[in-house]
Amino acid sequence: MHIKLSIVYHSVTGNTKKVAELIAQGAEKIEGVETRAMSIESPDVSFIKESSCVIFGTPTYMGNFSWQIKAFLDKGLKVKLAGKLGAVFATEKYLGGGADFALMTMIGHLLVKGMLVYSAGVSHGDPYTHFGAVCIQDGDEKQQERAGLFGERIAKKVVDIYYK
Repeated sequence: MHIKLSIVYHSVTGNTKKVAELIAQGAEKIEGVETRAMSIESPDVSFIKESSCVIFGTPTYMGNFSWQIKAFLDKGLKVKLAGKLGAVFATEKYLGGGADFALMTMIGHLLVKGMLVYSAGVSHGDPYTHFGAVCIQDGDEKQQERAGLFGERIAKKVVDIYYK
């Protein structure tokens, strides 16, 4: 079994990139999962096409996800996402910065594209990832741990859905 999982993100300060890398490290704890974290500025399109799961990440701007990731989802990504497992994560400058709304808005985009959206929610217990992983800037130790666990849980779900 060889599963590909893509993590596609937009990052300006490096915070979202760091969280993407933490999620990738968590996902690779699941045997048989190959993960790549990539910026929207240089996506590995062939890897995304071959991926069973794509996780999208964004910084939070003005209580929403970045216009750059929206443009990428709308016009920049020339990959059929229908049927793939999808998940989302966000970074924000401070608590209460609108990350939940950003995640829900991105989830709407993934649903329109025909993706099967999964966040692990409360199904695995604490720590919870209701809509997706969220970190303040690049996260404190607990938030970084949660990001890695989020990646691990998403990768496990990919294995459960597509390969069992």
